[in-house]
Amino acid sequence: MTVKHILGDKGSEIISVEETDTVISAIQLLKEKRIGAVLVKSAGKIAGILSERDIVRALVEEGGGLLQQPVSGLMTRDVVTCAPHESIAEVMSLMTERRIRHLPVVEDDELVGMISIGDVVKQRIAETEQEANALKEYIATG
Repeated sequence: MTVKHILGDKGSEIISVEETDTVISAIQLLKEKRIGAVLVKSAGKIAGILSERDIVRALVEEGGGLLQQPVSGLMTRDVVTCAPHESIAEVMSLMTERRIRHLPVVEDDELVGMISIGDVVKQRIAETEQEANALKEYIATG
């Protein structure tokens, strides 16, 4: 199974903010959409990613005053991405190695979706269940 399968199941909607949007507006979007990270864009391109972790860490360091600041001050600028053809195992390894929970999906320099560790785990569980059922059927007919 590949990232393309995940996007086929969950869809390719991309929730984003502009780098000039305030942190509080990004928080409201995270809450409204029930997501853990939002893509940050500038001139239609990926400028960064802002996660709940980024916000919590900054709140501890800077306090509530940061809520009116632009997201560009908190976002992670070095965004790790994946491609639709990558396997579930590859993205699991990447997410574990880099300690990240969200990956924008890029194909031919075009943003085509976003996946989370939850999406990856859900797909992996489905794969495991399919494998188990296939083995049970094989044993039952053997």
